[in-house]
Amino acid sequence: MFQVDPGKYKSIFNGFSITLKEDGVRGLGKGWAPTFIGYSMQGLCKFGFYEVFKILYSDLLGEENTYLWRTSLYLAASASAEFFADIALAPMEACKVRIQTQPGYANTLRECAPKMYAEEGLWAFYKGVVPLWMRQIPYTMMKFACFERTVEALYKFVVPKPRSECTKGEQLVVTFVAGYIAGVFCAIVSHPADSVVSVLNKEKGSTAVQVLKRLGPKGVWKGLIARIIMIGTLTALQWFIYDSVKVYFRLPRPPPPEMPESLKKKLGLTE
Repeated sequence: MFQVDPGKYKSIFNGFSITLKEDGVRGLGKGWAPTFIGYSMQGLCKFGFYEVFKILYSDLLGEENTYLWRTSLYLAASASAEFFADIALAPMEACKVRIQTQPGYANTLRECAPKMYAEEGLWAFYKGVVPLWMRQIPYTMMKFACFERTVEALYKFVVPKPRSECTKGEQLVVTFVAGYIAGVFCAIVSHPADSVVSVLNKEKGSTAVQVLKRLGPKGVWKGLIARIIMIGTLTALQWFIYDSVKVYFRLPRPPPPEMPESLKKKLGLTE
């Protein structure tokens, strides 16, 4: 709302009140179907491919380099995963933005998708994929790398005992806190591109460069506080659910990385 019509929506509460006045309670849930389907598909691809690429790149680097270059590993694995996840998300994101920002265009996904295809063809669903990569790849790189390093730091400096001695509940609390911290940084990193994507999907014929010039330095940061609250909570819940599923199904949950014995010997850290 803030990004596509800053003149109309001045703040979070103002945006809520205008939406309620104009569309009622239903207006707050507008575009829920493409949002739910799109982000479910994206989340599945993102977390699934992240694990795959992390193992793949770790095998290529070897045990010692995996530890030494672990932040780079998290960044590379998450970027690779997000590239494919966004291809799954793009069509639903385009429908969501069209439903939410063009009054009268369509009210449901079933109505919106065929109409978009008839008017603009397949390109209608993927014209926002490049700015989506611009927004989501830095966002996901921050999300995974910041989360992994925050978990490591929390167990090292905050939690008074090793992870192996923590209960499953205590471990999940650490996951939630690390997820929220990661979410705040994610929101800041990805917000300018998110502003561009929102306007781009609303308007026909515009390019990312044209939108960026029109919004200017101030316009791209409009609505940042609302995004921080939303993304921080969402990211914390995503990591919490993901870790909870792993706990429930007894899937492998590697502990925070430790320096390999071979590297300790090389560095003279062991006798």
